[in-house]
Amino acid sequence: MKCNVGSTDRILRLVAGIGIAIGGVIFESYWGLIGVVLIATAVFQFCPLYPLLGINTNKKE
Repeated sequence: MKCNVGSTDRILRLVAGIGIAIGGVIFESYWGLIGVVLIATAVFQFCPLYPLLGINTNKKE
C-alpha cells in the first residue's frame, strides 16, 4: 500500500472528517461514518479511490 495522500490533502481530510464525525454524533446520524472514513484515510495516508482514478497527491514520489 503506497502512500498516495499528500500533506495538504491529509490535513483537509482530517479537519473535514472530525467535523463530519462530530456532526454525526450531535445529530445522531449515520452520516458521521463518512467522517470516520476521512479520518482513516488521513491517518493511513492511503485513499483506495485514488489509484482507480489515477490521482496521487503525495509529492514525495
